[in-house]
Amino acid sequence: MLRHIAKGTAPLTQALQALAHRKSATEQSEGPRVVRGDIDSLPAVYLAAAVLDPLYIFDGAGSVLYSNEAADLAFGPMTKSVSLRLKFRAPEMHELVSRVISGVEESTAINYSERVPVERAYRVVASRIGNDTGLYVLMFKDQSEARRIDRMRADFIANASHELRTPLASVAGFIETLRGPARDDAKARENFLQIMQNQTQRMARLIDDLLSLSRLEMKPYQKPNAQLDVVALVKGVIEPMRHIARENGVEIVSELGDAPLLVAGHSDELVQVFENLLENACKYGSSGERILVSADQASPMDEVRVRVQDFGPGIPEEHIPRITERFYRVDVETSRTQKGTGLGLSIVKHILTRHDARLSVKSAPGEGATFVVHFPPVPPSGTGAESA
Repeated sequence: MLRHIAKGTAPLTQALQALAHRKSATEQSEGPRVVRGDIDSLPAVYLAAAVLDPLYIFDGAGSVLYSNEAADLAFGPMTKSVSLRLKFRAPEMHELVSRVISGVEESTAINYSERVPVERAYRVVASRIGNDTGLYVLMFKDQSEARRIDRMRADFIANASHELRTPLASVAGFIETLRGPARDDAKARENFLQIMQNQTQRMARLIDDLLSLSRLEMKPYQKPNAQLDVVALVKGVIEPMRHIARENGVEIVSELGDAPLLVAGHSDELVQVFENLLENACKYGSSGERILVSADQASPMDEVRVRVQDFGPGIPEEHIPRITERFYRVDVETSRTQKGTGLGLSIVKHILTRHDARLSVKSAPGEGATFVVHFPPVPPSGTGAESA
């Protein structure tokens, strides 16, 4: 990837070199080469100003002659003639500038990180402009997002491996016990087989959720244009969820009313959203004995809000911003006891993002938790409602 990004700067460098070479040839016939006073008149500068990545043009002394707007935004404004070595004090940056000025290399690149005010990662390329201009260019390609995605991917693989390894180790241990000390113990055998079944079911749930996330991420994004009645859809989800509620000792109370509330969406995906929210409320809010489901819209121009409220132990405030992260759990032991995979709310967030909708959470310890799905209002010219 880094080689590809470095190659991606080559066309710009070549264009700068061509423009600078043309200017240099003209000046050789008319008088002295470029000096600081006329740097802004270089054709290369007009091209550099249009570059979206941070870029500096500097001279053989390492002094900045030009910085584009992206550079000023990323690293702060610089006055002309200020040395790059004072602006970027990292030794690798000093060496990069020195190597290109000394002529050791016409073009060279390094990885560079800024940690203040926020951490940013760059691929920095330094190149000579033209053959006889005395000018050089320093370009920064921001790789922060790519690095963040790489870290997320690595964390995801590590977490998924851990979640699968734990039940696998448990099953392997019980198999070994059944083949050894518990071979003839009927009571122990039945107990171990039940535990093994629970662990395999846990792995199956995890794999199902992983596949759901994978399908959502691979599925091409298509903005939903069909309208559906979210009240009817949620009512359709509540009925099959009542058996889960009874198993957890809670009652689902619907305050949805009969008036339809139209939203733009894909029915199957939104069913998955409310199944996950209701299942979470049943499992983690069971001590509250009831779950309240409601929906409203203040006016046709306002958002549609659907609430799923439990009256359980609640969620500490410091955990709320992270509960939609993959594999994040407020209480690991409680989550595993309730057969949670740590992916349910991640799936909810992903689907809602695809619908231009969002999820908000209000909670405090001892006061239960309220999950609110916010849908944007449907344009008046929309199509007819889709059957939920």
